[in-house]
Amino acid sequence: MPTASSVASAIADRISDRRAERYRLRNDLAATDPAGDPEAYARALGTLEYPWGITMALSFALFRTYAVPSIGDLLCDTGEFTERTQKRYDDTVLLLDTPVEFGFADPKGRSAIRRINQMHSMYDISNDDMLYVLATFVVCPVRWVADYEWRPLRRNEIDGLTEYYRKLGNHMAIKNIPATYEEFEKFLDDYELAHFAYSADSRRVADSTLDLLATFMPFRLLPAWLVRRLSFALMDDRLLEAFRYPKPTAVERVLARTGLKARGLAIRFAARPRTTPQYGRDMQQIRCYPRGYDVDQLGTFSPGCPVRHAG
Repeated sequence: MPTASSVASAIADRISDRRAERYRLRNDLAATDPAGDPEAYARALGTLEYPWGITMALSFALFRTYAVPSIGDLLCDTGEFTERTQKRYDDTVLLLDTPVEFGFADPKGRSAIRRINQMHSMYDISNDDMLYVLATFVVCPVRWVADYEWRPLRRNEIDGLTEYYRKLGNHMAIKNIPATYEEFEKFLDDYELAHFAYSADSRRVADSTLDLLATFMPFRLLPAWLVRRLSFALMDDRLLEAFRYPKPTAVERVLARTGLKARGLAIRFAARPRTTPQYGRDMQQIRCYPRGYDVDQLGTFSPGCPVRHAG
């Protein structure tokens, strides 16, 4: 008959083995140079460690950019984000996800970057606005993971994600790209303080995006009005004021944020680590391409810019 000490030892060994399994990828990344192989960080963190969380963080990152009127108004003028919101969401996720999966040097990765650059070239977009969007991709996932995921990012992981998006920015010919995460974070906060402002057109883009969010799992299990209120509860006051959204109550903030934190804790203590990558195309919210897609055909192809070019 096993003794109490042997049972306790067996339980401790099992907990230790489970912990080692849960944190194996984190430890493997510790041996990877963030500057030498940033794609490995973007792939591991975005498709294995936090596939849902980083997808949500990047979605909220793009949502933040609408509060800059020069960005939100342009997106409204194209009609793409108000009339074809699902397709624009799908195309954005798939184009950004392709270099993560295949790398920047792969033909598919190059095709995705080319498509992104072709679309941007149709419009009069300032380098500062492009740099701000890039900064949201760097900063928002780090903040989201710190607030809601099952474990925080280590410094090498923050550096790896930062280097990945620095590399993306270089492929997009963005100038004056910050060198560190902290520089990106300062640029983002300063830019928002200087440029966040209310615009009716930007608000229309934001409203359309929130309507789409209400159709995603698990949010579609809730009434649309409740999803919107919970979305407000995840927004900071700077963003709420820019869109003139109502400020959530303290109870709403606690419910929304505690729910996400509880999800993170459940993953830490109960879920087994993911061993199969989950890419954007694998997620239920991507709906427009049930028979597959060609990267070269994603995005918009309409000629011309809906706003006057400077000069």
